[in-house]
Parts: sequence; structure tokens; C-alpha cells
Amino acid sequence: MSTRDVLAGVLADTLNKQFKDMKVAYFLDGSDTTPTDIKDFVSTGSTMLDLAISNKPNGGIAVGRITELNGLESSGKSLLGAHILAETQKKGGVAVYIDTETSVSTEFLGAIGVDVESMLYLHLETVEDIFSAIEEIVAKVRESDKDRLVTILVDSLAAATTKVELEADFDKDGWATAKAIIISKAMRKITQMIGRQKIALVFTNQLRQKLGVMFGDPWTTSGGKALPFHASTRIRLKNIGQIKDTKKNTIGIKMRAQVIKNRLGPPMRHADFELYFETGIDDDGSWLHVMKDHNLVKQAGAWYTLKYGDDEIKFQSKDWSEKLEDTEFKEYCYNMICEKVILKYEKNFGIDDVVVEEEVSE
Repeated sequence: MSTRDVLAGVLADTLNKQFKDMKVAYFLDGSDTTPTDIKDFVSTGSTMLDLAISNKPNGGIAVGRITELNGLESSGKSLLGAHILAETQKKGGVAVYIDTETSVSTEFLGAIGVDVESMLYLHLETVEDIFSAIEEIVAKVRESDKDRLVTILVDSLAAATTKVELEADFDKDGWATAKAIIISKAMRKITQMIGRQKIALVFTNQLRQKLGVMFGDPWTTSGGKALPFHASTRIRLKNIGQIKDTKKNTIGIKMRAQVIKNRLGPPMRHADFELYFETGIDDDGSWLHVMKDHNLVKQAGAWYTLKYGDDEIKFQSKDWSEKLEDTEFKEYCYNMICEKVILKYEKNFGIDDVVVEEEVSE
């Protein structure tokens, strides 16, 4: 076991004495509580997405960090944000919903588990008011209860305007850069503030297509580059299909959430799950799909077979949620999924261990 470098220890003491108001020098060996430590996680409502983001059991989005949910219209951004608020309340935290679109459905929020009576709802129009409200919330949390979990959902940044744009005539143009400048300034201030508190800040944002782009990613988000830069996690949502009942009525959508930026774990991973308009995310169903993909269950027609200890359990997909009501069985399945999905970091991983698959164009 290596010992701490003596000179590094002297430098740390010197720098901490120079900055008397705050500690600036740390060691990342577990002896210090550093600003980069994750204080807590809030689930997204999808277990597979939680694992894709945090790469560890019982994860999710990080508290003390900024998360961006982006996608095209009807891709499930607001709904996933609402699930995060519901999971915050389950942990005893405070849920704050900042609405700029005037499109909140209290019935749907209640259906997916949000306690709308205790949720704080703010209707704000400009980015200046949004960040002023966030700053005030952070200040009040610092004064009252630092250990209380608070999740702030801003839905959405794309719909927010600026004060100068709000007062201008419709025929006036050129205010897009003003919005980006305000957001950039606010992000530099807000990022450090929430990092010191037990606050999870979530933004939803709209995808826009770049003009004249023939190669690379054709999509971008509104509000400039400040939010993509400061966000620790960026999740891109896609609608990949519809779910219909026996009468061909659409009752839900199939969603893919791709983690396009991640400072908590490996990026560019994705999670697929189904979203029903009546109940929200079908988390139990995504478990079965992942277990099937990793050959943890065997399927023969409508029946599934799972080895559980020395026994084999047979069931149908309609009975799966009932099976997971058994706590021990659910924990057993969860551990198997984590064993397959979580990426294990290995030391001395060289270039010789990498297998590159080349795409052959037809």
C-alpha cells in the first residue's frame, strides 16, 4: 500500500491556510469529503437507465450535479422529469417544478406517483427569472435544512424567453445570442452553488436540426453550449415505436434513452423501456427484456424459465410483475442484471485488449 507523498501533504496544508474561508486542497483516497463526491442519487423511474447513468447499483442522476434531458417533441422529456420528481418525493425530498410551457397535467403527474399537493409549482417565463428562483431556492435550503434532498425540474429551457425579447416587437430579430449569454453566465454561478448543496438540477431541452450539416450529429439544443458543457449527464430520448391494444388504439410508446454525455460512468450507453399513458414507465417489463437479452431467462413460446437457486421457475410475461413482489426474488434478479450490465473498470487495460469492429459498406 503506497503512502501519501510528503510534499503533496505540505502543499495541501499551505494552500488550505492561504484560502482561510474555504478548503481547496484534498486527497482522493477516501480520507476527505471532496466537492467531487456524489452526495446521493435520484432514480429516473427506470432501473436500466439508472444503471446506464451511474454504472453502480441503486444509482440514477447525481445529486449536486446538472442533468439535461433532450429530444424531439413527444419523446418523453417532461414525463421522465416528472418520474424523477416522484422518486425524489419517495426519498422524502422536496420536488420543485419550474414550468415555462404552461402544459402541466396534474392528473398525469398523480398517475405516475407525484404528490401534487406537496410539489412546489413555479410558472416562470424568462431565463433570468428561472435562475433567480433557483438561486433563491439554494439560499433557503442552505439556511434551513442542508441535508434535505431537493430536485428542481426546469421544463423547458427551450420555451423560456428573455426579458429583452419579451419586451421587443414581433418583427425584431437577433435576441437568440442574448439568451445564450445569460444562460452561460448563470451556469457558471449555479453549477458551484448546487454542487455544495444536496440539490439535483434537471433541465429539459428541445432538439433542433442544424442547417447544412451533411456529416456528424445533425442535432443541437437551444440556449447555446453552456448547458451541454456544465451538465454532468445528458440524456437523449427517442420515440422508437408505439404500443397498441387489441383494438389498435395507441396506449403507449417505446422509448430509448441514450446517455450521450456522462461524468458518472461510461457514456454512450442506452436503456430501452416502455411508457404507458395511464401508468408511466413500465420498469418491471424492462427487467424481463434485459434478462432475455443476456440469456438470464429462457423463452419457449409464451413461457419463460428462470433458474432460481436449485429450482427452475416458469412464468408468463403477464405474471412477471407479481413475481417481483417477492423481495428476495427481486433482489436476486437485480443482482444478476447488475452483474451483466455494470461495466467493471480494470487496471492495465491495454490497446491489445481492444477489439475494433469495422463496418463494411455494401
